Amino acid sequence: MFFSATFLALCLLAAPVRAQNATSAYVDPSVPTGTPIPADYTGALRPQIHYSPPRGFMNDPNGMFVDAEGVYHLYYQYNPTDTVAGNQHWGHATSRNLYTWENQPIAIYPGAEGEAIFSGSSVIDVNNTSGFFPNQTNGVVAFYTLNTAEEQTQDVAYSTDGGYTFTKYVNNPVISINSTQFRDPKVIWYPLTQQWVMVVAYAQEFTIGFFTSPNLTTWTHASNFSRHGLLGLQYECPNLLQMPMLSNVSIENPLGESNVASSDMFILYISINPGAPLGGSIGEYFPGTFNGTHFSPVDQAARIADFGKDNYAAQFFYGIPATSPQISIAWASNWQYTQVVPTGQLEGFRSAMSLPRYNALANTTRGDYTLVSLPYDLSPLYSSTSSLANSSALANSSLLYDYSSTAPSGAVTFNMSITSIPLANVTGTANFTFMSSVTGESIRGGFFLGGDTPFWIDRGYIRGFENPFFTDKFSTNSLIDTDTQTFRLQVVIDRSILEVFLENGLRSATTTFFAEGMLDTLVISTRELNPGVQVSAEVFGLNSAWTPLANSNGTVAGNVTMASQRVRRNMLGHVNL
Repeated sequence: MFFSATFLALCLLAAPVRAQNATSAYVDPSVPTGTPIPADYTGALRPQIHYSPPRGFMNDPNGMFVDAEGVYHLYYQYNPTDTVAGNQHWGHATSRNLYTWENQPIAIYPGAEGEAIFSGSSVIDVNNTSGFFPNQTNGVVAFYTLNTAEEQTQDVAYSTDGGYTFTKYVNNPVISINSTQFRDPKVIWYPLTQQWVMVVAYAQEFTIGFFTSPNLTTWTHASNFSRHGLLGLQYECPNLLQMPMLSNVSIENPLGESNVASSDMFILYISINPGAPLGGSIGEYFPGTFNGTHFSPVDQAARIADFGKDNYAAQFFYGIPATSPQISIAWASNWQYTQVVPTGQLEGFRSAMSLPRYNALANTTRGDYTLVSLPYDLSPLYSSTSSLANSSALANSSLLYDYSSTAPSGAVTFNMSITSIPLANVTGTANFTFMSSVTGESIRGGFFLGGDTPFWIDRGYIRGFENPFFTDKFSTNSLIDTDTQTFRLQVVIDRSILEVFLENGLRSATTTFFAEGMLDTLVISTRELNPGVQVSAEVFGLNSAWTPLANSNGTVAGNVTMASQRVRRNMLGHVNL
């Protein structure tokens, strides 16, 4: 996608309007300031309920927080000038339901040619510990890695307008160790010591450093967490947060607050790249305890957060109460092939985010301190509901559901429950296929009920992208719930992303795919189930979150500020506002 000379001129003229609160003296002339980037979200590969950038290249989520008004802020690594990584800024979008996103102007810019604004986090400084916010309780402080050829440092920018525009701290950097591999600060408030805590990656030393501060600008090194779990070639994007512990994962509402047994556990989440078991990038997590300066894991096990290949650099929203399930979003891609997937050349953007997810810890039959992960409430997006089958109709049979008319967005979720599974000599399979009635392409998955219940996904029947690293098959082991002899599955598909959730969220996978034809048909089948096994399934068509935001030309404009409107109207000869 290219912009006209008139539009670029408007972008340049808009810059002085916000100059007194600008984040940098240097602005690439091709990057608009003070106004969001318009975009067409109708492309066949463009997700409709997952966030994706208006154009250009996006990777890690950054700086996520929810404010006192219930607005969720998502920042992200963003190259607005190309569909490959580089020229990193912080893009910005906001939402009240985590699905309908409003694109905002770019939030943080490089300050000089050769600089890049790498990943980081944000907090709300309600008590003005920083001194940036006299007579204010909603000041936002962002922490990011400033990357140059010489060094990676941890820098600060602050926002007095709730996270929309930022001013860089005059005494940056706040932490410098003379290293080119020191990045991705995540900051939280630790109430027991009345201190801020930062975790940051000494990337190629396989170490996470812990720092403390009373005021967000003066930091003291407290401890290190080194060489745990899968190492890969480097650690990146650490997260430290308090995580509620569930009492039960077998109930219908497994992440409800009434199911929280305790909230004194923490997790340290680390992303590694490359080095995933399937290749490329992946996230792992360590449950443990934290005393304000030191993190102690419960064991030395490496727990993988997602068994697919397209879930990286997950970040958790700041501002969620510790007793509530924590909410995360991850980057839905893999560094092995992200810069060559076809959305770049076909539709002018690359990468999307995962679904927002609820998260909590649970002890299970074979795995203590498992991270339970389920989609954030999808019901506001429901466009249609279809009870595919009751228990008698779907056992040892197949059903086909054409959702081309009931879900024209191409986004669908379905739930399947298999109950009354015998205690021994279990047999049978349950499979699903999403396919295109035009091209015959398909993405499939399913599980075997016997033994340790392996579950598989196969994206090898999709023809729109070939790459030696684009692994086409994934699997995991997923035990039947021994308390209820039940297996549950939830699947969400959204044009070019598939996410699956097994056993009320005890296992999950994120998988991208790039079809030549729109998938429009769902087939669910079961075979060789034991007599008496019951099966039910329900499908929900999902409305596009982008279509209601588009104008008559199909363009999503984003949050056009009054300042940029004024500049445009002056250019066009209209009366000044």
